[in-house]
Amino acid sequence: MLSDRDFDTKVAADGLEALERLTSFQADVIVTDLAMPRMDGFELLRHLHERGDLTPVIALTGVGSMEKALAAVHDLHAFWFVEKPVEAHAFNILLNRAICHKRGLRKANGLMRDLRGGLGDIVGNSQAMQQTFSLIRQVAPTSVPVLIRGESGTGKELVAQEIHKYSPRKQGPFVPINASALPENLIESELFGHEKGAFTGALERFAGCFEQAHGGTLFLDEIGEMPQSTQPKLLRVLEDLRVRRLGGKHEIAVDARILAATTQEIGAHLRKDLYYRLNVFQIVIPPLRERKEDIPPITDVILRKMNQKHGTRVTGVDAAVLDLLCRHDWPGNVRELRNVLERAAIMVGVGLIGLANSGGAFQLSPGPYRTPASGPGSPRMLPPGQSLAEIDEAYIRITLDHVGGNRKAAAEMLGIGLRTLQSRIAAWRD
Repeated sequence: MLSDRDFDTKVAADGLEALERLTSFQADVIVTDLAMPRMDGFELLRHLHERGDLTPVIALTGVGSMEKALAAVHDLHAFWFVEKPVEAHAFNILLNRAICHKRGLRKANGLMRDLRGGLGDIVGNSQAMQQTFSLIRQVAPTSVPVLIRGESGTGKELVAQEIHKYSPRKQGPFVPINASALPENLIESELFGHEKGAFTGALERFAGCFEQAHGGTLFLDEIGEMPQSTQPKLLRVLEDLRVRRLGGKHEIAVDARILAATTQEIGAHLRKDLYYRLNVFQIVIPPLRERKEDIPPITDVILRKMNQKHGTRVTGVDAAVLDLLCRHDWPGNVRELRNVLERAAIMVGVGLIGLANSGGAFQLSPGPYRTPASGPGSPRMLPPGQSLAEIDEAYIRITLDHVGGNRKAAAEMLGIGLRTLQSRIAAWRD
């Protein structure tokens, strides 16, 4: 009956299979029998209610089961019920009402998100973030390149995704590439593509990121780490909107909007002409330590996502935990906050997260941005009179100690690219 009306319909044998399908299928309406094997309709409704799923549910009930159907509606928050056998006309009316109800919920949720202060997956009530949201809304409908700056973990790729989402290219692809994560000998192949046999290991033709992003948006993360030898070729593509694959004989026209991001001031790292070409419009994301009033709404959003990701039923954090979160400096920014909350949500599983039941998830270290305390047990201080090179080396060593020697984590904490960190470490040995 639903297929005849051109609905995209998914079928599940019981409640357990329904929950599995709902992880990859966003339903507008759920129609469920109450009597099923493994997990019945009542248990399915309880799971949906506990995890905050507001999708309207229509319960099917057999003759003589009216009392159970009413219990499902009132106690388990089903949208309504239908007696079997289902009468097509009445069911269609009820289905349309359920769809309208879901659309109303979506609109209300959007209004609540706007009131809370946010844009898509990015939230924040602070004045700094409200200015960031305003810049995103202003630049998204245009086609100009945007340079996104901010410390590691502040959400630069999320900002790029929101610009794409609110642009005329939103139906096209969003293709991210991290310039610092690719070996120098492969970055041109990733950007521009290659023909079969162009180099050792090129076993087939490969379309680079510019071609993949045709009609959409190309996001160049850590643009300051791009090798000097690649920069003139990138500039030419940006100016001509044509690429030539490695080993290719012909140029290919491409139409991709360019968004770039960096954790550092890149004026000294890029050719000036490329820097000016990318820096037509700039958005700077403030670090979390400068907008701690945003921590409560960010925490709410992260915990909702953790519930969806892990099947937990965490309802929030208690006052002591929230106070601790707001006092920490968060050198890893929102990424660090997310990692801490994810561990806590997994440890607690259900209910309110507190210091006692979180399994040590909130053993937060001061981090490099906190002013060192004096006295015994305080972080190591650098003595005066040292050269800047010595201070640079000592501070990098302290940070590496802090993260247990993890160079990637140290680079993120220091706000530099991994390649830059490795080159500075290599210089110590020279």
